[in-house]
Amino acid sequence: MIVATVCGVRGLGVRGWLLLGLVTVIVLAATGVWNPFPRLWDWVDRSQPISEPDVVWQQRVGGTPRSVTFAGDTVVVEQRTRVEARSLATGAQLWERKADWAAVAGGGRDAVVAVGKLLVKGYDLIDPTTGVVRRHDDDAVAVWTYRNLLLDARCVAATDCTLRAWDPRGTRPLWTAFLPGVSTGLLADNPNLLDSRRFTANRIDDGVAGPEAAPPLLGFPVDGRVHVVDTATGRVVQDVQPGRDERLAVIGGRLLRITATARDGACYFVLSARDPATGQEVWRRTGVNPRTSDDGGCAQRQDPLGARNVLVGVGPDGREAVLDGYDGRLLLVDADGEKLLAVDDRYALVRSADKESIAARELATGRGLWSRPVPGRAAAALTPYAAVLVTEKPSRLVALDPRTGRELAGLRSSANALAVGPSGMIIGEGREIGYVRFGAGAPGDPGPLPPGTDGGGGPGPGGSDGVPGPTGSCGPKRELCYEQDDDKDR
Repeated sequence: MIVATVCGVRGLGVRGWLLLGLVTVIVLAATGVWNPFPRLWDWVDRSQPISEPDVVWQQRVGGTPRSVTFAGDTVVVEQRTRVEARSLATGAQLWERKADWAAVAGGGRDAVVAVGKLLVKGYDLIDPTTGVVRRHDDDAVAVWTYRNLLLDARCVAATDCTLRAWDPRGTRPLWTAFLPGVSTGLLADNPNLLDSRRFTANRIDDGVAGPEAAPPLLGFPVDGRVHVVDTATGRVVQDVQPGRDERLAVIGGRLLRITATARDGACYFVLSARDPATGQEVWRRTGVNPRTSDDGGCAQRQDPLGARNVLVGVGPDGREAVLDGYDGRLLLVDADGEKLLAVDDRYALVRSADKESIAARELATGRGLWSRPVPGRAAAALTPYAAVLVTEKPSRLVALDPRTGRELAGLRSSANALAVGPSGMIIGEGREIGYVRFGAGAPGDPGPLPPGTDGGGGPGPGGSDGVPGPTGSCGPKRELCYEQDDDKDR
């Protein structure tokens, strides 16, 4: 009998032995003697480094991030059906909750996270470190988050809405304003308002810079009209009906009326900026295409291209130009063949005509700051803390000091840049996110801004008329004092 059994086992062959081994492992696992499967799965599912050199920490989140934002000493990760916060130091999860949308307001340690559900009124304001609800609202239909302000809109009827302004950690509204309804698109967090349309770049998230300071004026579209609200006082300073060939935008403390007229097979643009307090025209430019219309037509379906208080257009000679939204000055005109990749109130990143380098230029003076060889396809973005460059062949991700061009971080990685903060940036690929720390001497965090100010990024709403005062040593928008303010806060 034993001889027959041994002969039978010897005749199993390779497949038989594999089957016998699998059955044996299953029996041992089922009886609790030995279970190799968890370790085997951990080995298969093990995360590979998403960059070289390696990041400070790397974590796998529950779903592909929709947005990632620095909030003091934490990182807030918004996903499709939930939001979570992680420690900036270790990447460990601090808290998690179900939510359809999330947005960060405030700056530094005064940051808060607004979360809510789609098609459900109200929101919760959460401490990013503890996950504790600081304030709850049952009625708001829309929320706008800024570095120094949080706005919400609540409607008791279709034509009776109230806009409220809050300090990010405040418990009482700073002011309220009446709006005769809200647009049907005003739902959840940061619905579109009539301002400038930001540059976009491959592998760089649109919200990489985090919340901006509230501009002095905001344009709310309501039933085909534009209601211009002063963010310092809540006063509705203008209620304007755009003309048939017009598009309105609120940029740099001005109400910009853009007229596009078809004539002789071409589209002719006129830009007219008006003082919102008096309605008087303060500057006008013709022949600059702000890219509000589609190719081959004059119907204006998009906001003008720009950022905060500047707008970007194309002149009659095909060269790109950067205009100051407040006074209409030409801050920068590209040379033939150059392409503008990114812009903010301080700097512009320009691709050379031969596509071999990227240069930074200062808008206040027009002078070149630095140039870096970047051959091949590339994308770029500007944030308050770093200029981000991305290349594909080879795949690299680089963060530079926007003023000096000094390299803060250089990675060989195909990951995306998700968020940039004062000490580093978050990169991600799929469900994997990692923290990259900047080198020594990186730009510091300017800290939280007091309500009613914009921290030097543009004309502040703190004045009586919501426009900047006389030009001083810092420039009309304090663009020359950004680094001084950083040093003061450190």
